[in-house]
Amino acid sequence: MSSKQPPLYESHCRAGADFTDFGGWEMPVSFDSIRKEHRSVREDVGLFDVSHMGQLAVDGPEAETLLHRLTPSEVRGLEPGDALYSCFLQSDGVILDDVVVYDHPVESEYIVVPNAGHDEAMYDRLREHADRWGLDVTIANRTTELGMIAIQGPEAVDRVDAEGTQQLDALEPFTTTKTSIGDVECLVARTGYTGEDGVEIIFPGDEATTIDRRFDDVRRCGLGARDTLRLEAGLLLSGQDFHPDDEPHNPFEAGIGFVVDFDDEEFVGRSALEQTRNEGIDERIVRLRLEERAIARHGHRIVADGDDVGRVTSGTMSPTLGIPIALGYVDADSATPGTELAVSIRDRTADATVVDTPFLESYDE
Repeated sequence: MSSKQPPLYESHCRAGADFTDFGGWEMPVSFDSIRKEHRSVREDVGLFDVSHMGQLAVDGPEAETLLHRLTPSEVRGLEPGDALYSCFLQSDGVILDDVVVYDHPVESEYIVVPNAGHDEAMYDRLREHADRWGLDVTIANRTTELGMIAIQGPEAVDRVDAEGTQQLDALEPFTTTKTSIGDVECLVARTGYTGEDGVEIIFPGDEATTIDRRFDDVRRCGLGARDTLRLEAGLLLSGQDFHPDDEPHNPFEAGIGFVVDFDDEEFVGRSALEQTRNEGIDERIVRLRLEERAIARHGHRIVADGDDVGRVTSGTMSPTLGIPIALGYVDADSATPGTELAVSIRDRTADATVVDTPFLESYDE
């Protein structure tokens, strides 16, 4: 099966992008250099095509009830224009995917944004449970109809303000608004995946050329920089830092226990998570700073005193910090910040230390 192409694909080709398949989409990895693209976002502004992310519209009298039961978060607390980071769980509490839920600022619907390649599975899950529970909802998968870009960095909001009819400087994090860019009506959210300020813009896919021309002076960035940026911010990558089959974890093990609201009524996975809360977890994700110039990669073993205590799920050389960093799961006894561990890399081990804050927070400009 051939990969889907985002609405900005031809523009990426003209800009000299190197492509890869990601979640069934042909997406740019880089345009110039990952390091330059990374630095542009940290110091100025960069533009990412994130049209590979899912776009599911949930509407109807019981849309709120459906999302409230399928996520462990307080969806009923959302007001029009609010956005919420959460996840879909299996009945055993294992994360299927992490998502962002938007309560549309104007329309009655909710927009659920799952990760690349998960839109069909998450659509089926929403539809299946709506039917099982007899809920009056309408669900539409608009992923291929819409485009989405992320403009990120210290100058991102000012740059978007220069093109839009709605000033965004007063827009709070994790809130959304409607605006027009040129003649194109867009939904703009103050969200992102880089650890920097910025926005994500959703627009009709057939208006991609208009949107693209408005930001043709902003450096294009690919998946390579997106990965190094999110890792510095300690953000998880679905399918790599958790996966229902290959890397099954509940929110507490994955370090996103803050999405779970036990004050809610029943939600899928609640009983399993209550048991976990009462009994504790055996392992958890940690951030690792490597003490020598060796890059930890997905699957590398984490050891303590020669014994395996976990495995790396993500790793890179941090362009901002100039040191190797990684995420990985370790036994709960080895997860305390300051714990000295090692990562097995090929035929040797590299010393590593568990750190207690996202890597980016330790960066002193």
